[in-house]
Amino acid sequence: MIFLSPLFLLGLFAAAIPVAIHLIRREKPPKLLFSTVRFLKKTSRKLVLFQQLRQLLLLALRAGLIALLVFAFARPLINQSVARLLDSDPRSAVLLLDVSMSMRYEDVFEDARNEALDLIDDLDAGDEVALVTFDESVGMVREFNTDLDSVRALLRETEPGYGATSYMPALRLANQLLESSRFENRALHLISDFQEAGMASFEEGWKLAPGIRFSGIDVGMPESVNLALTDVRSPEQLLEDELEQQILARIRSTGAVFRERADVSLLLNGEVVDSQSVELDDRSERVVAFNARFPEQGSHIGRIQLAGDNFNVDNSWNFTVDVLPGIRILLVNGEASSQWFEDEGHWFSLAVGGSGESPFRLQALEPAALSAAALARNDVTVLLNVGNLSDSQANDLAEYVGGGGALLIAPGDQVAPELFNRQFAGISPATLTSSDLADAGDYLVIADYDRRHPVFRSLDTDWSARFQDHWRLAPNADADVLMQFDNAMPALVEQDFGEGKVLLFASSMDLEWNNLPLQGLFLPFIHETLRHLAQPQFKQRSYQVGDRFSLDLNGSGAVAAAQGPNGQALEFGGGNFVVEADMPGIIRAQIDGAEQNFAVNTDATESNLARVAAAALTDAIINPDTDIVRSREAQMAELVEELERPQRVWWWILGLTMLLLLAESVLANRTYR
Repeated sequence: MIFLSPLFLLGLFAAAIPVAIHLIRREKPPKLLFSTVRFLKKTSRKLVLFQQLRQLLLLALRAGLIALLVFAFARPLINQSVARLLDSDPRSAVLLLDVSMSMRYEDVFEDARNEALDLIDDLDAGDEVALVTFDESVGMVREFNTDLDSVRALLRETEPGYGATSYMPALRLANQLLESSRFENRALHLISDFQEAGMASFEEGWKLAPGIRFSGIDVGMPESVNLALTDVRSPEQLLEDELEQQILARIRSTGAVFRERADVSLLLNGEVVDSQSVELDDRSERVVAFNARFPEQGSHIGRIQLAGDNFNVDNSWNFTVDVLPGIRILLVNGEASSQWFEDEGHWFSLAVGGSGESPFRLQALEPAALSAAALARNDVTVLLNVGNLSDSQANDLAEYVGGGGALLIAPGDQVAPELFNRQFAGISPATLTSSDLADAGDYLVIADYDRRHPVFRSLDTDWSARFQDHWRLAPNADADVLMQFDNAMPALVEQDFGEGKVLLFASSMDLEWNNLPLQGLFLPFIHETLRHLAQPQFKQRSYQVGDRFSLDLNGSGAVAAAQGPNGQALEFGGGNFVVEADMPGIIRAQIDGAEQNFAVNTDATESNLARVAAAALTDAIINPDTDIVRSREAQMAELVEELERPQRVWWWILGLTMLLLLAESVLANRTYR
């Protein structure tokens, strides 16, 4: 026998009340002195004993009445085990725990952990639970287990990461786990700060499987205060002796409570070089500009540091700047002159070396002085209207380009197309067919160019230069046409040869065939062209948390050592130098004998602490065929009623109580009459 309301059994102590009253009222008969006893009637001893038995029986009836009332209210069940009552409806529960970066805000994750522990404490022996952590993807997965203590221990060891939030992958996995669970009573509990950004990838119309009950536990802060660095623009590669560089940082107030002021600093190689205190405008954001110089060659580490709130995770932005040595330019002038207006290389020389802080080192010589030794000392060779090279010099140029050199050719009126096509057959991206002189008063303009090419990426504007003469080019099949005249003829053609590359310009670089040197775009065009030819191919050095990338930029397998943002050494195996960025900071590596740095920053969307109501997510994913979520107590009450219905033992106890009460009344009247 078990009792459905066992607390009422404490009322059995009330059965002692009649006993206490009986003992209290029990008195010894007083002794009275009479002058004579002849008038007193002798009472039979049997009558006295019978009276005492009546009183004891009355006492037992009264104590029994109280005991039966207590048993009736305790609602006994006969032939039912406790195990059947408590374990007849075991549960399968999945705990989805948000470990994204926003959960690092103040005590949010500690509250989430406590909520998860409370849910586990509410489970009973025989229930099974699965634990899944997630950010933008699913992290740790602890499949269904009845060992609740091990899940508790795992929860206490779990910490939030730095990833963004995405609910969809975790919800899909939890749905799959519950569909394959052992028990029919299935529940999904999502513990999160319910960041609005996490709903960006939500799939409209997706629902949980029927029968899965869902509860969203919101642990987010309703009044968050946060300042965040959402973007930083900085140069990634510079040439030595370049002018002062500008670094831009975008600051935004992303919490529920607007923050008016922010203190921001620029650090280079660990030292503060500039600090500003800024007021945020009515759009809750501000762009701050810093001026910085990078005078030395090598890899420099920069950081923008923000202050003014209690959420420090998104208050830093890391970047790297590689300062490369100046570009060595060899100018071969095919029409040199002491008169500047007749000199073929005059305008090019002004564009390249006209500034004392130019990143270019220019060496000029005439075609007769061109040699393999001169070529080897320079990064880029420029041929301006050169038409009288020997075959050996042409061979030296071919070897130079094949070994990694860069060549820019601008043929003019000194060039014979037959000789040019023969000598440059192996390295020219196009053949010269004929020069095309425009009619008097007529000219050509640049009609189109490849805006995605590195040369033109920062020159996205209209070209107003006028071309009176140009060479008609027939590009090679593997060549890329980067610019075109308005007559659809190529103006600039590029092709790689061996380890090097060659650019062929269809006109001159002076005023003889065009007015390009007089245009404002001439200098940046020359600079960007030389940079593109000389600088090594750009390798990405800035990543976000969650990105996977290889430290082996050139595929040479020359990564000697690497250190993560936390200072711990990164281990690689089998020549695989791929790392997964799991925290913000700088990854330092020794590659090809030189230190190279990689910046890792947090996802700016995770800094936006705007939230969505948990009920909105519940309404979006709950299956309409699923019953309304009921508490464990409600389910237990329903089970109790189901087990108790065929027995109703307490009804019979109450009936017996009424009979005993009637018997007690009759006996009491006869006993004390």
